[in-house]
Amino acid sequence: MRFDRSLELLLVHCQGELGHVLVSGAPEIPGATMLDKMNHINTVDDSLRRFVTFEPRANVAMSVNLLVAPTRPDADAGFIVLQADRAHPMSGSNCICVVTALLESGRVPMQEPETTVRLDTPAGLIIARARCNNGRCVSVSLDNVPSFAELLDHEIDTPAWGRIKVDIAFGGVYYALVDVAEVGLTIEPANARELAEAGIELKRHLAEQVKVAHPTLPGVDEIAYVMFRDQEQGGTVRTCTTLQPGRVDRSPCGTGSSAHLATLYARGLVAVGDTQTSRSIIGGEFLAEAIGETEIGGRKAILPRITGRAYVYGRSKLRLAEDDPFSGGFALSDTWGPQVGLLKGGARHDQAA
Repeated sequence: MRFDRSLELLLVHCQGELGHVLVSGAPEIPGATMLDKMNHINTVDDSLRRFVTFEPRANVAMSVNLLVAPTRPDADAGFIVLQADRAHPMSGSNCICVVTALLESGRVPMQEPETTVRLDTPAGLIIARARCNNGRCVSVSLDNVPSFAELLDHEIDTPAWGRIKVDIAFGGVYYALVDVAEVGLTIEPANARELAEAGIELKRHLAEQVKVAHPTLPGVDEIAYVMFRDQEQGGTVRTCTTLQPGRVDRSPCGTGSSAHLATLYARGLVAVGDTQTSRSIIGGEFLAEAIGETEIGGRKAILPRITGRAYVYGRSKLRLAEDDPFSGGFALSDTWGPQVGLLKGGARHDQAA
Protein backbone atom coordinates (compact mmCIF):
# COMPACT_ATOMS: atom_id res chain seq x y z
CA MET A 1 0.00 0.00 0.00
CA ARG A 2 1.41 3.38 -1.01
CA PHE A 3 1.27 6.34 1.37
CA ASP A 4 2.53 9.19 -0.80
CA ARG A 5 1.11 11.72 1.66
CA SER A 6 0.31 10.93 5.25
CA LEU A 7 -0.01 12.30 8.75
CA GLU A 8 1.65 10.60 11.72
CA LEU A 9 0.02 10.73 15.12
CA LEU A 10 1.00 9.46 18.53
CA LEU A 11 -2.04 8.12 20.40
CA VAL A 12 -2.17 9.54 23.90
CA HIS A 13 -4.69 9.87 26.72
CA CYS A 14 -4.61 11.90 29.91
CA GLN A 15 -6.72 10.38 32.68
CA GLY A 16 -8.90 8.79 29.99
CA GLU A 17 -9.27 11.89 27.78
CA LEU A 18 -7.88 11.27 24.29
CA GLY A 19 -5.36 13.93 23.21
CA HIS A 20 -3.61 12.53 20.15
CA VAL A 21 -0.50 14.39 18.97
CA LEU A 22 -0.02 15.11 15.26
CA VAL A 23 3.77 14.92 14.98
CA SER A 24 4.46 15.01 11.21
CA GLY A 25 2.94 15.51 7.77
CA ALA A 26 0.79 18.56 8.51
CA PRO A 27 0.96 21.56 6.15
CA GLU A 28 2.54 24.82 7.28
CA ILE A 29 0.00 27.03 9.05
CA PRO A 30 0.44 30.75 8.21
CA GLY A 31 0.99 33.19 11.06
CA ALA A 32 3.76 35.00 12.88
CA THR A 33 2.59 33.82 16.31
CA MET A 34 0.81 30.73 17.60
CA LEU A 35 -2.28 32.88 18.17
CA ASP A 36 -2.15 33.98 14.52
CA LYS A 37 -1.94 30.34 13.43
CA MET A 38 -4.92 29.38 15.58
CA ASN A 39 -6.97 32.27 14.22
CA HIS A 40 -6.01 31.24 10.66
CA ILE A 41 -7.40 27.76 11.30
CA ASN A 42 -10.59 29.19 12.78
CA THR A 43 -11.26 31.93 10.25
CA VAL A 44 -9.50 31.04 6.98
CA ASP A 45 -8.85 27.32 6.47
CA ASP A 46 -10.16 24.59 8.77
CA SER A 47 -9.61 21.65 6.41
CA LEU A 48 -6.83 20.05 8.48
CA ARG A 49 -8.86 20.37 11.66
CA ARG A 50 -11.86 18.74 10.04
CA PHE A 51 -9.75 15.96 8.52
CA VAL A 52 -8.33 14.85 11.89
CA THR A 53 -11.27 15.51 14.22
CA PHE A 54 -14.31 14.25 12.30
CA GLU A 55 -15.35 10.77 11.24
CA PRO A 56 -14.25 8.48 9.64
CA ARG A 57 -10.78 9.17 11.11
CA ALA A 58 -11.90 10.36 14.55
CA ASN A 59 -14.72 10.14 17.08
CA VAL A 60 -16.58 12.56 19.30
CA ALA A 61 -14.58 11.96 22.49
CA MET A 62 -11.14 13.15 21.44
CA SER A 63 -8.86 16.05 20.52
CA VAL A 64 -5.88 16.24 18.19
CA ASN A 65 -2.91 18.43 19.08
CA LEU A 66 -1.15 19.98 16.10
CA LEU A 67 2.58 20.01 16.85
CA VAL A 68 4.36 22.93 15.13
CA ALA A 69 7.70 24.70 15.36
CA PRO A 70 7.66 27.40 18.06
CA THR A 71 7.29 31.03 17.03
CA ARG A 72 9.28 32.32 20.01
CA PRO A 73 12.94 31.61 20.86
CA ASP A 74 12.32 30.56 24.47
CA ALA A 75 10.11 27.56 23.56
CA ASP A 76 11.02 23.96 22.71
CA ALA A 77 7.86 23.29 20.66
CA GLY A 78 4.49 24.75 19.84
CA PHE A 79 1.04 23.21 19.66
CA ILE A 80 -2.59 24.08 18.90
CA VAL A 81 -5.57 22.12 20.24
CA LEU A 82 -7.86 20.94 17.42
CA GLN A 83 -11.38 19.91 18.36
CA ALA A 84 -14.55 19.25 16.41
CA ASP A 85 -15.94 22.77 16.92
CA ARG A 86 -12.75 24.83 16.38
CA ALA A 87 -9.10 25.25 17.31
CA HIS A 88 -8.60 26.29 20.94
CA PRO A 89 -5.75 28.22 22.59
CA MET A 90 -4.97 25.90 25.50
CA SER A 91 -5.98 22.69 27.29
CA GLY A 92 -4.37 21.23 30.39
CA SER A 93 -5.00 17.56 29.59
CA ASN A 94 -3.87 18.06 25.98
CA CYS A 95 -0.76 19.92 27.12
CA ILE A 96 0.14 16.99 29.39
CA CYS A 97 -0.38 14.66 26.40
CA VAL A 98 1.94 16.80 24.24
CA VAL A 99 4.72 16.95 26.83
CA THR A 100 4.54 13.19 27.36
CA ALA A 101 4.60 12.49 23.61
CA LEU A 102 7.53 14.85 23.00
CA LEU A 103 9.65 13.27 25.72
CA GLU A 104 8.77 9.59 25.29
CA SER A 105 9.27 9.81 21.50
CA GLY A 106 12.64 11.54 21.89
CA ARG A 107 11.58 14.71 20.06
CA VAL A 108 12.67 16.63 23.14
CA PRO A 109 15.57 14.98 25.02
CA MET A 110 14.49 13.41 28.31
CA GLN A 111 16.54 14.01 31.42
CA GLU A 112 15.85 12.02 34.57
CA PRO A 113 14.58 12.63 37.17
CA GLU A 114 13.06 15.86 35.75
CA THR A 115 12.85 17.52 32.35
CA THR A 116 11.63 21.05 31.71
CA VAL A 117 9.71 21.61 28.47
CA ARG A 118 8.65 25.07 27.28
CA LEU A 119 5.60 25.14 25.01
CA ASP A 120 4.46 27.94 22.72
CA THR A 121 0.65 28.04 22.72
CA PRO A 122 -1.92 30.59 21.47
CA ALA A 123 -2.63 31.39 25.13
CA GLY A 124 1.02 32.07 25.96
CA LEU A 125 4.16 30.27 27.12
CA ILE A 126 3.55 27.15 29.20
CA ILE A 127 6.43 25.81 31.31
CA ALA A 128 6.06 22.11 32.03
CA ARG A 129 8.16 20.03 34.41
CA ALA A 130 7.99 16.32 33.82
CA ARG A 131 9.07 13.75 36.38
CA CYS A 132 10.76 11.01 34.40
CA ASN A 133 11.85 7.48 35.25
CA ASN A 134 13.15 4.68 33.03
CA GLY A 135 12.20 6.50 29.83
CA ARG A 136 8.64 7.30 30.95
CA CYS A 137 6.88 10.45 32.13
CA VAL A 138 5.37 9.60 35.48
CA SER A 139 3.80 13.05 35.97
CA VAL A 140 3.72 16.46 34.33
CA SER A 141 3.27 19.79 36.11
CA LEU A 142 2.16 22.74 33.98
CA ASP A 143 2.69 26.35 34.96
CA ASN A 144 -0.42 27.70 33.25
CA VAL A 145 -1.12 31.18 31.94
CA PRO A 146 -2.57 33.85 34.27
CA SER A 147 -6.12 32.89 35.22
CA PHE A 148 -8.77 35.27 36.45
CA ALA A 149 -12.44 35.56 37.33
CA GLU A 150 -14.51 37.74 35.01
CA LEU A 151 -17.90 37.47 36.74
CA LEU A 152 -18.95 35.84 40.01
CA ASP A 153 -22.49 34.66 40.77
CA HIS A 154 -23.72 36.14 37.51
CA GLU A 155 -27.36 35.29 36.84
CA ILE A 156 -28.66 34.15 33.46
CA ASP A 157 -32.17 33.21 32.35
CA THR A 158 -32.88 29.70 31.06
CA PRO A 159 -36.16 28.13 29.92
CA ALA A 160 -35.30 24.76 31.47
CA TRP A 161 -33.93 25.75 34.89
CA GLY A 162 -35.13 29.30 35.43
CA ARG A 163 -32.65 31.92 36.66
CA ILE A 164 -29.33 30.30 37.59
CA LYS A 165 -25.96 31.54 38.83
CA VAL A 166 -22.70 31.07 36.93
CA ASP A 167 -19.10 32.13 37.39
CA ILE A 168 -17.23 33.27 34.27
CA ALA A 169 -13.47 32.78 34.43
CA PHE A 170 -10.43 32.39 32.19
CA GLY A 171 -8.01 29.51 32.72
CA GLY A 172 -6.43 29.30 29.27
CA VAL A 173 -9.86 29.53 27.64
CA TYR A 174 -13.06 31.07 28.98
CA TYR A 175 -15.34 28.92 31.13
CA ALA A 176 -18.76 29.19 32.62
CA LEU A 177 -18.59 27.35 35.93
CA VAL A 178 -21.91 26.09 37.23
CA ASP A 179 -22.74 24.27 40.44
CA VAL A 180 -24.29 21.06 39.13
CA ALA A 181 -27.24 21.32 41.53
CA GLU A 182 -28.40 24.35 39.50
CA VAL A 183 -29.48 21.94 36.73
CA GLY A 184 -30.76 19.22 39.07
CA LEU A 185 -28.06 16.65 38.28
CA THR A 186 -25.07 14.98 39.91
CA ILE A 187 -21.68 14.34 38.35
CA GLU A 188 -21.55 10.61 37.73
CA PRO A 189 -21.10 8.41 34.65
CA ALA A 190 -24.80 7.52 34.40
CA ASN A 191 -25.61 11.21 33.89
CA ALA A 192 -22.98 11.91 31.21
CA ARG A 193 -25.46 12.37 28.35
CA GLU A 194 -27.79 14.62 30.39
CA LEU A 195 -24.82 16.69 31.61
CA ALA A 196 -23.52 17.06 28.07
CA GLU A 197 -26.87 18.23 26.72
CA ALA A 198 -27.37 20.60 29.66
CA GLY A 199 -23.91 22.09 29.14
CA ILE A 200 -24.47 22.70 25.44
CA GLU A 201 -27.87 24.29 26.10
CA LEU A 202 -26.30 26.57 28.71
CA LYS A 203 -23.50 27.50 26.30
CA ARG A 204 -26.12 28.67 23.81
CA HIS A 205 -27.86 30.86 26.42
CA LEU A 206 -24.52 32.23 27.61
CA ALA A 207 -23.58 33.26 24.07
CA GLU A 208 -26.76 35.35 23.96
CA GLN A 209 -26.43 36.89 27.45
CA VAL A 210 -22.69 37.19 28.30
CA LYS A 211 -19.91 38.73 26.22
CA VAL A 212 -16.22 38.14 26.94
CA ALA A 213 -12.98 39.28 25.33
CA HIS A 214 -9.52 38.50 26.65
CA PRO A 215 -7.60 41.72 27.39
CA THR A 216 -4.41 40.65 25.56
CA LEU A 217 -5.39 37.76 23.23
CA PRO A 218 -7.30 38.95 20.14
CA GLY A 219 -9.75 36.34 18.91
CA VAL A 220 -10.19 34.73 22.34
CA ASP A 221 -13.68 36.09 22.75
CA GLU A 222 -16.10 33.28 23.50
CA ILE A 223 -17.06 31.11 26.44
CA ALA A 224 -15.59 27.89 25.14
CA TYR A 225 -16.94 25.42 27.69
CA VAL A 226 -19.43 24.99 30.49
CA MET A 227 -17.93 23.15 33.45
CA PHE A 228 -20.22 21.69 36.08
CA ARG A 229 -18.75 21.34 39.56
CA ASP A 230 -19.62 19.83 42.90
CA GLN A 231 -17.86 19.89 46.25
CA GLU A 232 -16.74 16.62 47.81
CA GLN A 233 -15.53 15.85 51.31
CA GLY A 234 -11.99 16.97 52.05
CA GLY A 235 -12.15 19.96 49.70
CA THR A 236 -11.93 18.01 46.42
CA VAL A 237 -13.92 19.53 43.57
CA ARG A 238 -15.77 17.16 41.23
CA THR A 239 -15.67 18.49 37.67
CA CYS A 240 -17.48 17.83 34.42
CA THR A 241 -16.57 19.99 31.44
CA THR A 242 -18.95 19.82 28.49
CA LEU A 243 -17.80 20.19 24.89
CA GLN A 244 -19.62 20.74 21.59
CA PRO A 245 -21.58 19.20 20.08
CA GLY A 246 -22.43 17.31 23.27
CA ARG A 247 -19.99 15.24 25.27
CA VAL A 248 -18.15 15.41 28.59
CA ASP A 249 -14.44 15.65 29.30
CA ARG A 250 -13.06 12.38 30.63
CA SER A 251 -10.25 14.18 32.48
CA PRO A 252 -10.56 16.58 35.43
CA CYS A 253 -9.83 19.43 32.93
CA GLY A 254 -6.68 21.47 33.53
CA THR A 255 -7.81 24.83 32.16
CA GLY A 256 -11.18 24.39 33.86
CA SER A 257 -9.45 23.58 37.14
CA SER A 258 -7.35 26.73 36.65
CA ALA A 259 -10.49 28.79 36.04
CA HIS A 260 -12.14 27.30 39.13
CA LEU A 261 -9.04 28.08 41.22
CA ALA A 262 -9.25 31.67 39.95
CA THR A 263 -12.83 31.96 41.23
CA LEU A 264 -11.77 30.68 44.66
CA TYR A 265 -8.92 33.20 44.68
CA ALA A 266 -11.29 36.03 43.73
CA ARG A 267 -13.54 35.05 46.64
CA GLY A 268 -10.61 34.97 49.07
CA LEU A 269 -10.93 31.21 49.60
CA VAL A 270 -7.42 30.29 48.39
CA ALA A 271 -4.05 31.97 48.68
CA VAL A 272 -0.66 31.42 47.10
CA GLY A 273 0.63 27.99 48.14
CA ASP A 274 -2.81 26.43 48.50
CA THR A 275 -3.70 23.27 46.54
CA GLN A 276 -6.91 21.61 45.48
CA THR A 277 -7.66 18.22 43.96
CA SER A 278 -9.92 18.11 40.91
CA ARG A 279 -11.66 14.77 40.27
CA SER A 280 -13.31 13.87 36.96
CA ILE A 281 -16.59 12.14 36.21
CA ILE A 282 -14.69 8.80 35.95
CA GLY A 283 -12.47 9.42 39.00
CA GLY A 284 -9.24 10.71 37.42
CA GLU A 285 -7.42 13.40 39.37
CA PHE A 286 -5.39 16.57 38.80
CA LEU A 287 -3.71 18.64 41.48
CA ALA A 288 -4.24 22.39 41.09
CA GLU A 289 -1.90 24.72 42.99
CA ALA A 290 -1.80 28.50 43.27
CA ILE A 291 1.88 29.38 42.75
CA GLY A 292 1.68 33.16 42.37
CA GLU A 293 -0.33 36.31 41.83
CA THR A 294 -0.23 38.74 38.94
CA GLU A 295 -2.35 41.21 36.99
CA ILE A 296 -3.52 41.10 33.40
CA GLY A 297 -5.51 43.81 31.67
CA GLY A 298 -6.30 45.43 35.01
CA ARG A 299 -7.61 42.18 36.44
CA LYS A 300 -6.14 40.45 39.46
CA ALA A 301 -5.05 37.00 38.37
CA ILE A 302 -3.60 33.84 39.81
CA LEU A 303 -0.81 31.67 38.41
CA PRO A 304 -1.99 28.04 38.50
CA ARG A 305 0.09 24.87 38.36
CA ILE A 306 -1.71 21.72 37.18
CA THR A 307 -0.23 18.26 37.75
CA GLY A 308 -1.38 15.05 36.09
CA ARG A 309 -0.24 12.13 33.95
CA ALA A 310 -0.70 10.99 30.35
CA TYR A 311 -0.04 7.69 28.60
CA VAL A 312 1.22 7.09 25.06
CA TYR A 313 -0.57 3.91 24.00
CA GLY A 314 0.08 3.68 20.26
CA ARG A 315 0.72 5.40 16.95
CA SER A 316 -1.27 5.94 13.78
CA LYS A 317 -0.62 6.99 10.18
CA LEU A 318 -3.45 8.67 8.28
CA ARG A 319 -3.35 8.47 4.50
CA LEU A 320 -4.06 11.66 2.53
CA ALA A 321 -5.84 10.64 -0.66
CA GLU A 322 -7.30 13.22 -3.06
CA ASP A 323 -10.04 10.83 -4.16
CA ASP A 324 -11.32 10.22 -0.62
CA PRO A 325 -14.97 11.41 -0.73
CA PHE A 326 -14.97 12.05 3.04
CA SER A 327 -11.79 14.10 3.33
CA GLY A 328 -13.87 16.88 4.90
CA GLY A 329 -15.22 14.51 7.51
CA PHE A 330 -18.70 14.06 8.91
CA ALA A 331 -20.50 13.73 12.23
CA LEU A 332 -23.78 11.94 12.95
CA SER A 333 -26.21 12.37 15.81
CA ASP A 334 -26.23 8.68 16.76
CA THR A 335 -22.90 9.14 18.56
CA TRP A 336 -22.26 12.90 18.43
CA GLY A 337 -25.60 13.75 20.05
CA PRO A 338 -28.69 15.66 18.93
CA GLN A 339 -26.82 19.00 18.82
CA VAL A 340 -24.52 17.79 16.03
CA GLY A 341 -25.83 20.56 13.80
CA LEU A 342 -23.94 23.07 15.97
CA LEU A 343 -20.73 21.89 14.30
CA LYS A 344 -19.62 23.40 11.04
CA GLY A 345 -20.75 20.85 8.51
CA GLY A 346 -22.76 18.88 11.07
CA ALA A 347 -24.21 15.73 9.58
CA ARG A 348 -22.90 16.37 6.08
CA HIS A 349 -19.46 15.93 4.55
CA ASP A 350 -17.30 18.31 2.52
CA GLN A 351 -14.16 18.04 0.51
CA ALA A 352 -11.20 19.41 2.46
CA ALA A 353 -9.99 22.78 1.24
